[in-house]
Amino acid sequence: MRNLYIAALFTAALAGGTLEFASAQSASKASIKNIVLVHGAFADGSGWKPVATILEKDGYKVSIAQPPETSYADDIKYARAAIDAMGGPVVLVGHSYGGSVITEAGNDSNVASLVYIAAFALDEGDSCASIEQAVPQASKAFKPDSNGNWWIDREHFAADFAADIPAAESHYMAISQVPISTDSFTHKVTAPAWKTKPTWYMVAKEDRSINPEQERMMAKRANAKTVEVNASHVAYMSHPKEAARLIEEAAEGVNQ
Repeated sequence: MRNLYIAALFTAALAGGTLEFASAQSASKASIKNIVLVHGAFADGSGWKPVATILEKDGYKVSIAQPPETSYADDIKYARAAIDAMGGPVVLVGHSYGGSVITEAGNDSNVASLVYIAAFALDEGDSCASIEQAVPQASKAFKPDSNGNWWIDREHFAADFAADIPAAESHYMAISQVPISTDSFTHKVTAPAWKTKPTWYMVAKEDRSINPEQERMMAKRANAKTVEVNASHVAYMSHPKEAARLIEEAAEGVNQ
């Protein structure tokens, strides 16, 4: 009788341990629920609104970082502040120049994975400028001013940057554009986070601001899970459903 009692206790303990192990496995495979979105050059975080709305509806906690584009160091600082404020693991997403930012900021221990949306996934020693020089973009509308900043000529903004969103939106982006500093654009990356973090990439096939061939090269080099969309440079605005889906895939797939 005593042996039966001991056997029953052992069986119960084993069952409990199995349940705890299953629970731990389930937790380890649970999707990341924190998303940090980083805008690119000539823009601010407001363009992420359609993507953020979808993500929040699907149960994600979203933060939109606002790098000032005044220097690479400043932009990294703002991105890291947004990551730290989430208080746990995040999927870090960057558009355009925001890709350069997440490439370094992504080394933060709380960053679980990276998503590049028509963005600069730079390698060690690369800058946004060096990528553009190697295989030039279609646009010739990027112009410097006397203060060390770069702008897009307003009359070319829609065609070269945001051709597939409503004209009123592209016009407003043109007149409210945030210039990018020469330092931000030419600063070289030193430690690419995509070398150690799972990475996803969206190629914009009609991009005139970054050559799509360079986007494909950077995605392949980063061993990124890649999708392509028929979009202008602002693929996250013209294709928010596809962008959100890719981000959610990164959130769900990081532990698989």
